[in-house]
Amino acid sequence: MAAAAAAIGSGALGPLQAGLARLVAVCSAQLGPGLRPPGSLAGRQVGPAIWAQGWAPAARGPAPRRGYSSEVKTEDELRVRHLEEENRGIVVLGINRAYGKNSFSKNLIKMLSKAVDALKSDKKVRTVIIRSEVPGIFCAANLPVPTIAAIDGLALGGGLELALACDIRVAASSAKMGLVETKLAIIPGGGGTQRLPRAIGMSLAKELIFSARVLDGQEAKAVGLISHVLEQNQEGDAAYRKALDLAREFLPQGPVAMRVAKLAINQGMEVDLVTGLAIEEACYAQTISTKDRLEGLLAFKEKRPPRYKGE
Repeated sequence: MAAAAAAIGSGALGPLQAGLARLVAVCSAQLGPGLRPPGSLAGRQVGPAIWAQGWAPAARGPAPRRGYSSEVKTEDELRVRHLEEENRGIVVLGINRAYGKNSFSKNLIKMLSKAVDALKSDKKVRTVIIRSEVPGIFCAANLPVPTIAAIDGLALGGGLELALACDIRVAASSAKMGLVETKLAIIPGGGGTQRLPRAIGMSLAKELIFSARVLDGQEAKAVGLISHVLEQNQEGDAAYRKALDLAREFLPQGPVAMRVAKLAINQGMEVDLVTGLAIEEACYAQTISTKDRLEGLLAFKEKRPPRYKGE
């Protein structure tokens, strides 16, 4: 079973196209309500920032429901769950189109896009995990916040392309990953030929694509394709649980800072160092006037946890 979770600090959809990249236009980067890209970047040759998030096949059976509160069902294909208690601020989008093996129907894409749009404008959402609730299938998403792909099973072809669109990838040691399109006399068409070289280097990326090689979790970790590899648990959701742990680590941080940090990193990697440092400076300036920054200083002075509102 594979569960690819996209943990995001504030939501989105990516190659549900290969998986959404080919079926709908990828969202342009947005810092969020009330925020705009730094004015000092006007006129610079900075490529558009694309936010993405990925998910993989679900573990054996539905994920543990402990900690879930409200559940919104759009028909039965998409389930939106808002976690509560210590997980408040984390949203889980579960794809449950078992009869179509989670294939991307127009209706499902429309529901995902609608859910993502809603999450983008919800300041209470800090992290989003997108996963499949159907064994053996994989999908993804795009957002201006941190995203984590948790791969508990197969992530082949479009599945891996979705994971590559995420900021962080974690996988079970038993997971299988690969861009296998050349076996079908085609090439990766959901971003794989561009994102894999950026993740692991050009030479190795060519080797993997030319050979259509499939890697397990340990091999993927060894080449730098994933950040964490875990022994699979009895429930089959070790990667999902790790993604949830990472999402919890992100929750206490300033929401605006998380968004602009992602913007600075993503755009900075597409330009030369001098321009990248200018992007960083401009993004840093965006955090200075926020209420969250003042709250952070006050909380530090009063020796208490900060209460950030994303403002």
